[in-house]
Amino acid sequence: MALKSVSIDNKTYDISYEIVNPSCKKDIVFLHGWGSNKDIMKNVFSPYLNDFRHIYIDMPGFGKSSNEYELKTQDYTKIIDEFLKLLNSTKDVITGHSYGGKVATSLNPKNLVLLSTAGILEEKSFEVKAKIAIAKFFNALGLKNITKVFRSSDVNTMNEGMYSTFKNVVNEDFSQNFKDYKNNALIFWGEKDTATSLESGKKIASLIDSSTFISYDGDHYFFVKNAKDISERIENGIL
Repeated sequence: MALKSVSIDNKTYDISYEIVNPSCKKDIVFLHGWGSNKDIMKNVFSPYLNDFRHIYIDMPGFGKSSNEYELKTQDYTKIIDEFLKLLNSTKDVITGHSYGGKVATSLNPKNLVLLSTAGILEEKSFEVKAKIAIAKFFNALGLKNITKVFRSSDVNTMNEGMYSTFKNVVNEDFSQNFKDYKNNALIFWGEKDTATSLESGKKIASLIDSSTFISYDGDHYFFVKNAKDISERIENGIL
């Protein structure tokens, strides 16, 4: 594990990262999902893709990369882009899981790999809608401490900066961003994913002109059991 500092808009971020196969000339960057960190990606993919320099990153606010600022996806994109410049990354392939897929798309790599990515707005359950309504009611009364009990499990241990960040990014519609991506994309999905539905994956594939869509029997973390096949498809499917 190593750290590099990145300065964006007069704010400094210490980014934790790991590199595998450092002498390889082609890069593959891995971006984790919300509430996760680089370790799950490294544990799954490091045995494969041996012709690539692997770059595993803890995005700000996750893993060993701290953050107390309120951010938006465009901020994450600028931070990671600047960080990759420090590593002289060629951005041959960027792989993003869940929220990391939105950042990966925004980075506009030569080859994009999406793993059950977020970015398509889906209908919220009645339970979620009820929690939002109750939280807004207490916020209007100035009782913000009470609203903490209604927070998503994805953020209930995070600082206020990251909670504000979560609110900024959770309801983003990335449809136009996917449509604007014009390079090569490989899209992988879990058929039993309840966090980002299979239909969302198919929609993303329809929005990206040069894309290939493959689904597996599995949930939001389907790639853990299918890393070998996914890696082989990446090797055979990139430009």
